[in-house]
Amino acid sequence: MSIPVVALVGRPNVGKSTIFNKLIGDKLSIIEDTPGVTRDRIYSTCTYKNYKFNLIDTGGIETGDDDFNKEIRVQASLAIDEADLIIYVVDLKDGLTNGDKFIANMLLKSNKRVIVAINKVDNKQAKDNIYEFYSLGFDEYMPISGEHNMGINDLLEAIVKDFKDQIKEEISDDTIRFSLIGRPNVGKSSLINALLNEDRVIVSNVAGTTRDAIDTPFTYEKQKFIAIDTAGMKKRGKIYENIEKYSNIRAIKAIDRSDVCLVVINAEEGIIEQDKHIAGYAEKAGKGIVIVVNKWDMVKDKTIKEYTELIREEFKFISYAPIVFLSALTKKRIHTLMPEIIRVHENINKQIKTSLLNNVIIDAVTLNIPPSYKGKRLKVYFVSQNGVKPPHFVFNVNSKNLVHFSYERYLENKIRESFDFTGTPIKITFKNRSE
Repeated sequence: MSIPVVALVGRPNVGKSTIFNKLIGDKLSIIEDTPGVTRDRIYSTCTYKNYKFNLIDTGGIETGDDDFNKEIRVQASLAIDEADLIIYVVDLKDGLTNGDKFIANMLLKSNKRVIVAINKVDNKQAKDNIYEFYSLGFDEYMPISGEHNMGINDLLEAIVKDFKDQIKEEISDDTIRFSLIGRPNVGKSSLINALLNEDRVIVSNVAGTTRDAIDTPFTYEKQKFIAIDTAGMKKRGKIYENIEKYSNIRAIKAIDRSDVCLVVINAEEGIIEQDKHIAGYAEKAGKGIVIVVNKWDMVKDKTIKEYTELIREEFKFISYAPIVFLSALTKKRIHTLMPEIIRVHENINKQIKTSLLNNVIIDAVTLNIPPSYKGKRLKVYFVSQNGVKPPHFVFNVNSKNLVHFSYERYLENKIRESFDFTGTPIKITFKNRSE
């Protein structure tokens, strides 16, 4: 099932970031009593009961014509375009403003479902003043207080009430889905075309689009694949194509539907911060990852070894990801990509026998005894694998409070040394034996 997207929009300083943090249960958005703090869109995944959705916190929309306000409006417009549901936050204490009406007109034109969250309803008397917002012309209104956590659960209930109607993807279990994610103009579409022109690839005549990401079914060496290309930024003209950060939301939506993510880098331009941000979305989602250095034919001043060292330094958080150097334009080294996708897919679904796993961990603990803390020492009794995509290992211990992050990293490294988990993150959970 495609994970729905929910966008928070509104004027500056109406409390969007506070509501964002309440919904996700974390302090990801910076909160200050200053208009314009949230300039870029901030993303997180929100889980409520059996539902999951991507939540976007947008910068405050103002009517000014300076470049700063224009950029925020473009960001908010993209969030509105991509969202399945919009939470329109207004400030009860400010009352209905011309800025509110301006934003309402934007939202009414979008033809999206909109919930008007009337924020800062801190007392019963204030609730009597909410009715002036009904003139905005929407169907759903909800009084809340983000600061005092009033009405947040009601808002969550309203958000997820229609999510059960989301369309399930008709994809067979044996199909490997991989997405190409990265900044605009790194060559994602060219890479798809280069792959599909390989002699061993049979392209299906049935290719469609799912939420603006182009899905291309094909067969490679008798294995079914779906390639998800996120390149097309078509809505509201070319302005989105020219601003790199506007590709993030489409990357996130493609990642949700993927088994393996190809993080495509433009070798000619080098690595920038945005490349790492996009890779971070795939890592956080627990997906298999292959780093693809495209346009390698244009690099004359570095060897593969030198460029690999640079990537390992910049992408330390996905040091397990294999790196493929190729050129979509000339098809040089294009044959090296599909085997890596297959390898990573196998690894992210890999199951390790419990006996083998425990032998490895017993040897690891014997070789490097956990440090003591206040006279107590961590003891590992038993380890089992509790899932795949990504592989999940549960350690039964005497006290999970004794686990230091460096020792957890040591145990993960020992698992990786013993079993091939190239391309996949590993999840480790410590559980008290008494639980």
